[in-house]
Amino acid sequence: MGSVQIVTTILAAAITAVAVWLAVRAVLKMTAVIRLGQPAPERFSDKGARTKTMLVETAGHTRMLKWGVVGAAHWFVMVGFIVLSLLVLEAYFEVVTPTGGLPIIGHWTIFGLATEVITVLGLVGILVLMVIRLRNRPTRPGGRSRFTGSTMWQGYFVEWIVLLVLIFGLVIRGFKVATDHFEYPLWATPVSHAVGAVLPDWSDGASIAALIKIAISMTWLIVISLNVTMGVAWHRFLAFPNIFFKREPAKPAGSGLGALRPMTSQGKPLDFEEADPEKDQFGVAHVEQFSWKGLLDFSTCTECGRCQSQCPAWNTGKPLSPKLLVLSLRDHAYAKAPYLLAGGGKDLTGEEKATQAQLAHLDVLSLAEGDKPLIGDAESGGVIDPDVLWSCTTCGACVEQCPVDIEHVDHIVDMRRYQVLIESSFPSEAGVMLRNLENKGNPWGAPQNTREDWTKGLDFEVPRVGEVDDFEYLFWVGCAGAFEDRAKKTTRAVATLLNEAGVKFAILGEGETCSGDPARRIGNEFVFQMLAQQNVETLNEAFEGRDKAKRKIVATCPHCFNTLGNEYGQLGGEFEVVHHTQLLAHLVAAGKLTPVQPVDGGVTYHDPCYLGRHNRIFAAPREVLGDAIEGDLTEMPRNSERSFCCGAGGARMWMEEKIGKRINVDRVEEAMATGAKTVAVGCPFCSTMLNDGVNGKGAGEQVEVIDVASVLLRSVKPEQPQGGRDTAPIGG
Repeated sequence: MGSVQIVTTILAAAITAVAVWLAVRAVLKMTAVIRLGQPAPERFSDKGARTKTMLVETAGHTRMLKWGVVGAAHWFVMVGFIVLSLLVLEAYFEVVTPTGGLPIIGHWTIFGLATEVITVLGLVGILVLMVIRLRNRPTRPGGRSRFTGSTMWQGYFVEWIVLLVLIFGLVIRGFKVATDHFEYPLWATPVSHAVGAVLPDWSDGASIAALIKIAISMTWLIVISLNVTMGVAWHRFLAFPNIFFKREPAKPAGSGLGALRPMTSQGKPLDFEEADPEKDQFGVAHVEQFSWKGLLDFSTCTECGRCQSQCPAWNTGKPLSPKLLVLSLRDHAYAKAPYLLAGGGKDLTGEEKATQAQLAHLDVLSLAEGDKPLIGDAESGGVIDPDVLWSCTTCGACVEQCPVDIEHVDHIVDMRRYQVLIESSFPSEAGVMLRNLENKGNPWGAPQNTREDWTKGLDFEVPRVGEVDDFEYLFWVGCAGAFEDRAKKTTRAVATLLNEAGVKFAILGEGETCSGDPARRIGNEFVFQMLAQQNVETLNEAFEGRDKAKRKIVATCPHCFNTLGNEYGQLGGEFEVVHHTQLLAHLVAAGKLTPVQPVDGGVTYHDPCYLGRHNRIFAAPREVLGDAIEGDLTEMPRNSERSFCCGAGGARMWMEEKIGKRINVDRVEEAMATGAKTVAVGCPFCSTMLNDGVNGKGAGEQVEVIDVASVLLRSVKPEQPQGGRDTAPIGG
C-alpha cells in the first residue's frame, strides 16, 4: 500500500463512519416518528400477497411505466442504484489498492458486462430525468408544473449525485484500463475501455477516483440523514415497506380506492352504539392520530407531483394539491415529533398529557408546533387550510397515480370526520343535505312515498320485493334515480331494457333509502352507519336464504354501486353488485338485447370516477356504446384511469364551488372539443354536472348529455319516446 492509498483509505473510512453514524441516527428518528401513529393491525395480514405485490410494483415498476419514457428512465436509475451499490462497495477495495476489486464475483466477466450495461443505461436514464425535471420546473413559462411546491434543490441534488457516481464508476474502470489492470475484455466493457483510451497511465488514478466516488456517495448519505423529510431520497428505502403495507395488496391499482377505511380508534373499528368521544378517537384531530401507516405515507412521498398533475381541484385553481397536503402533514409531524416524543400531546378531552418537567428542555419551535391546529386558516396557524380539506372530490386520481401507494383519500376523509363529528365544522350548504339524509333518507329531502313515481307511465309492471320472490336481480334505484328528473330517465331506460331482455328483477320501492355515500365522504360516519345498517337489514331480509352468488344487485349510480359492493361488507352485508352498464353489456353479448338502429352524430364517453378509477370498470360502458352507435367512440384526452372528475364526488355535489374554475366546466370543454354531439355517462351525478356545464356554456342545443342506457335504448327500441332534452333542476 503506497502513501496515496494510505491517505485515500483513511479519508474513505472517516467520511463513511460519519455518514453511517448520521444515517443510523436518522433511521432511528424516522422509526420513532412513524411509531407515534395509531395501531393498524390489518396491515400485517396476507404477507404472501403483500410480498408479491411489493416485488411486482417495484421490480416491475408497474405504476411508473404508465408514464412511458419517464417510467423506463426511472427503472434504469432504480436498478442502477441497487446493483451498482456493489460498485460503491468495490470502491473501498480500490482505495486500498488501485488493482482491487470485489472478492469472488469481482473478476467474473458476466459481472463486468452486467454492471457496464446498467451503468450506461443508468446514465441515459438519469440524464432523461434531469431533462424532464428542467422542462417541468415550476418557473417555466406557461401552466402549472407537477413540481410546483416540491423542494427543487433536493431533486437536483439527488440527480447530480447519481450522475457523478455513475461517471466516476466509469473513470475508475478507465484508469484500470489505462494501467493495464482491468479484468474484463473489450467486448464486455466497451465504454470502460473507451474511457481508458483517453485517460493517462496513472497508477494512483483508480484509488483517487474511488475516493471521490465514495465521498460523493457518503455526501449524499450525510445530506439525506440531516434532512429526514427529504422524501425524494428516502423513498428509495421507504417505498418498499409502504407498498408492502398498502391497505389491499390484491388490488390492481391504488390500494386506497373503492371502499374507505372504517373509522377506527386504537386500531379497532368504532362501534357507535358504545363509542365515547372522551375515550374513543373520532377521526383525526392531531397528526399523531393518523395510523402509523399514515405517517409512513407522509415520510415516503417523493414529491414527484403525479398526484398533483391529475387532481381536478388543483387543475381548476383550487388550493388543494394532494402532494402539498401530504408534505404539510409530513413536515408538521417531524417538527412536532420532539414534543410528542417527550410525552407531549393532547388527550381526547383536549388536556395536555405531559408535565412541565417533561417539556422543560424543548425549544420554543417544537412547543409552538405542538399547539398548531391540524385544520385551520392562516390566521389560526393551521397545518391544513379548511379550503384545502373541502376541495377534495375523493375522485381517487391522486391514489391511482401515486407510484408509492400513498392513500390520500383515506387521510382527507379521516380529517373530515373529526371536523364534522366533533367540531361540527363543514361548508354550510352541506348541512341541508345531511339533515335531509337524517330526516328523509335522501339528500334532497324528497318525500319517501314518491320513490316509486318513476315507474308511472311504463307499459309494464315493475315488481317489488315482497310481492315477488322469483327475481334474479334486485334493482337498486338510488336517490338520484328515484327523485332527480334527469336520472329518472336512466332508471326508466334500464328497467325497460331489463324487461325487454326478459331479466327478472324487483325493486325495494319505499323500502330503499340512501346508501350513505355522501354522508361517509363528507365525514359524517354516524349518519352513514345509520343509513347503511338500515339498508343492510332490508337487503338481507330481501335475500334471505340465498348465498352471496345469488344475492345480486344492479345499480345505476356508481356511488351506490361502490358503497353496496365495497363498504356494506364492513357492516355484514355481502352482496354481488354490478353496475347497469356491466349487465347491459352482458345482455347485448348474449343476444338478449339487439341494437337495430345505430345512434349517429358522434359520441364521447365520460368515465365516472367511482365506476372507472375506483372500481376499474372501463370496458363495459364502451362495449355497450360500441354496439349502439354509428362509427367509433371518440375518446377525450383524459379517459379511463386518467379520466377527469365531474366535480360531484366527496359530497361536493351539495357544496358550492367558490374558488377557481368550475370542475364540470373544465370537463365539458374537453368533451365539446372532441366534436361529439352526445356525451355518454354512467352516473347520475356526472349527468347533472355535465348537463349544467353544457348549459352554462350555452351549448344545450348542440350537445346532449345522456346515460349509456339511454343510448342503448334508442338503438334497441328506436320508437321508444325519449322525452327530449331535459334541463330541469334537481328536485323531488
